[in-house]
Amino acid sequence: MDVKSFIKAARLRTLPLSISGIIVGSYLGVHYLNSIANASVKIITWMTPTFWLAILTTIGFQVLSNFANDYGDGIKGSDKNRTGEARMVSSGAITPKQMKMAMIITTIITLIIAVLLIYVAFGSENFGYSILFFGLGIASIAAAIKYTVGNTAYGYSGFGDVFVFLFFGLLSVVGSYFLYTKTIRFDVFLPAISIGFLSTAVLNLNNLRDREEDKINNKNTLVVKLGIEKAKKYHYFLIFGALVTALIYVFLNFKSEYQLLFLIAFIPLMLNVKTVAKNKIPAHLDSELKKVALSTFLFAILFGIGSTIF
Repeated sequence: MDVKSFIKAARLRTLPLSISGIIVGSYLGVHYLNSIANASVKIITWMTPTFWLAILTTIGFQVLSNFANDYGDGIKGSDKNRTGEARMVSSGAITPKQMKMAMIITTIITLIIAVLLIYVAFGSENFGYSILFFGLGIASIAAAIKYTVGNTAYGYSGFGDVFVFLFFGLLSVVGSYFLYTKTIRFDVFLPAISIGFLSTAVLNLNNLRDREEDKINNKNTLVVKLGIEKAKKYHYFLIFGALVTALIYVFLNFKSEYQLLFLIAFIPLMLNVKTVAKNKIPAHLDSELKKVALSTFLFAILFGIGSTIF
């Protein structure tokens, strides 16, 4: 068993994007706790065990999703002529049986970390919340696997965008915020939508790049259904929608100009919009995936810091 092949299948470059929502939700949650405590010593987000356990849980879900995606597309033959980095099952570097075992091991480890996160966040006195979040964890695992695995894989019917928006955006941000505060503020949904839109933009770029191969393999992504030109307009909507919802949150909670730090992350995102608009060769969009993913990660850090330093 080649460890390097499993590291490639884990697709480490996707991890910064996956934890972006956790960063935003955690910063906002800790800021809320500090604001109501009025203590001389403030809680520091990245020094809390909840933060790191949430990060590890999310990474586990993402690696499981990547393994399942590699496995599902591999056994269906969808990766035979793909553009970009090679997939391990379709290339033969990992057998389907080995990948299934890796998925089982990843699921078990992630569940253990998730249970520990739930206990640290809620203890024994919030049993209802614990059950709720454990259920959300199970749902995340099921959603990660069903993306490409099985005859009813929703990644093959155009619903992948919905999954990414809900789990990478709303659940990630609002859920991590709730882990700290045990409350829900509706304005927190605004940056959650921003993260959801940007994460979906990464998927849309991936599907724009792979449109021809996906069409041949009956993988009916939203790009296949919409066509190139409408999918490009959809991409513009996602990028600008993320900007607008973040700005609305700042407008509603304005305290300092530092809250606009996140605009720096939109410089490469605007360049991405320009590149997508001019693109004629889908394979050339491969490098744009990293640009948008890392810009989303940068947005999360700058938004979190800017919203909490005043």
